[in-house]
Amino acid sequence: MTDLQPRNRRTKILATLGPASNTAEMIESLFFAGVDIFRLNFSHGDHQMHQKCVDIIRALEEKTGRPIGILADMQGPKLRIGKFKDGSIMTERGMMMRFDSNPEDGDESRVYLPHPQVIAALEIGGLFFLNDGNVRCRIREKGEDEHGPYVVAEIRAGGALSDKKGLNVPGAYIDIPALTEKDKIDLEAALGMGVDWIAQSFVQTAEDVKQAKALINGRATLMVKLEKPAALENLDDIIALADGVMLARGDLGVEIPPEDVPSVQKHVVRQVRASGKPIVVATQMLESMVTSSRPTRAEASDVATAVYDGADAVMLSAETASGEHPLRSVEMMDKICARTEDDDIYRSFMDDAHVETIGNPSDAITAAAQYVADDIEAKAIVTYTCSGATALRMARQRPRVPILCLSPELKVARRLSVAYGVHGVHAPEIQGEFSGPVPHACEIVKAEKIASDGDRFVMTAGVPFGISGTTNILRIAEVE
Repeated sequence: MTDLQPRNRRTKILATLGPASNTAEMIESLFFAGVDIFRLNFSHGDHQMHQKCVDIIRALEEKTGRPIGILADMQGPKLRIGKFKDGSIMTERGMMMRFDSNPEDGDESRVYLPHPQVIAALEIGGLFFLNDGNVRCRIREKGEDEHGPYVVAEIRAGGALSDKKGLNVPGAYIDIPALTEKDKIDLEAALGMGVDWIAQSFVQTAEDVKQAKALINGRATLMVKLEKPAALENLDDIIALADGVMLARGDLGVEIPPEDVPSVQKHVVRQVRASGKPIVVATQMLESMVTSSRPTRAEASDVATAVYDGADAVMLSAETASGEHPLRSVEMMDKICARTEDDDIYRSFMDDAHVETIGNPSDAITAAAQYVADDIEAKAIVTYTCSGATALRMARQRPRVPILCLSPELKVARRLSVAYGVHGVHAPEIQGEFSGPVPHACEIVKAEKIASDGDRFVMTAGVPFGISGTTNILRIAEVE
């Protein structure tokens, strides 16, 4: 391995660990190839495996001196059908099939649906989907028998169905808590491991977010996953409570029409960015690289579109967790992001989408810093921050140069690894006796290989120094 160099892109890469990538050698290779933050998927594996990955990442962090973020993704309630007597059936268009509360194994005529809340949400004439939308059903009858509620549905698009396949009900609010008992156990385990972000699945309302925030109790930051149409209807309230947002286009893409996904992505990215919180675009970005050594041109365009939209980060799932080419997937995503950011059109998109800063002195300072950095061709924008708020304000402006975030809190530097353009540095000396912000910043930009003697940078800080929420100074400095 060569010395770790600063990233040549601002959009971050979030990569999922799994059987294909959970060794120390592969995690280090993925990090050097461009991964900024790692995802632990608690839908798979056990706590021992996830703890092993955390230990490897923290050892790598110590080795490289670069704060590395870790996100623990909670499974959430999974809506599934029951089992079949022969393990699977084949459905055909026009078949009538009963979905009921009888726990016995099903056949071509009926199948167990172990979620009375789902049956309650279904309406005659409505649609629901099975097996990731491959089997589509329209409800023709609804009733109740000795086992409980049931529906009879007409198969509108047939295909194979096997045990415990997933179920989606587009457009319906399902009265199920976003955090299951398994999630609560996993959440405590993940927090005990010292993860930086918790990703919450199946969010539908602000109340779901409040419950997760109460359980986390400040021990990590919360990333809400948008994968239910109900969440889009409550988006303002959800964003206000969350620390970050992940647009999980897999389940969401099943529950809303495919033609709606691109416009939803653009609106969500813009709205979350305007809030000053990180937005991650996820799911099936380089899906073909699970088995192929190269992505399709459409997948490359999909990643680039998320970058053009202004996402803070793009995510790899099965590509790195269980695919045949985890390292090549990261290398390809890194190339696509870097190439897209180098495009003049990308820059114009970012400049056109600058958010309003009138009325807030801290926002005004960070907006001004971005313009000054452009005018003087600065090598970086340096922010001193205790909570990370200053760095996130700066990231919201989508500057052309790196945001060197200096924080006395290691957990803050780690959490900011998902934020656009932020190069986090843990600087505990800020809280004690040190040389002053400008000489200190000069030392760090050189040590991090971001700037050299004679280069200029823009610095934002607050007086009194080291107090959160007091960004009120902008200064131009020269490295010496």
